[in-house]
Amino acid sequence: MTTILLLICSNIFMTIAWYGHLKYRQAPLLLAIVVSWLIAFAEYCFQVPANRIGYGTFTPFQLKVIQEVITLCVFVVFAWVYFGERMRWNHAVSCLFLVGAVAFAFWGKL
Repeated sequence: MTTILLLICSNIFMTIAWYGHLKYRQAPLLLAIVVSWLIAFAEYCFQVPANRIGYGTFTPFQLKVIQEVITLCVFVVFAWVYFGERMRWNHAVSCLFLVGAVAFAFWGKL
């Protein structure tokens, strides 16, 4: 559970670093890059411990698949709250396929 919580925190920072600047396109690109790197540092402060703690309980492949689904979930909420975007049916189907990928990645442990 610690790994999952740390990955959620990590992905919140990552999503802000990657997409938060899009609302401020008038800001200089160099400023957007520097601010994004500063935010990404916080992301790494959660991501590195998450993977270190999780490795052994999870395989590297499982960690990656978990991280991708968390990234998608965090992004869906971020896009809705920050940009006012709505999820369309094809986005929902894509999410279901990724959840299926997680289930498939853990199939050997069931």
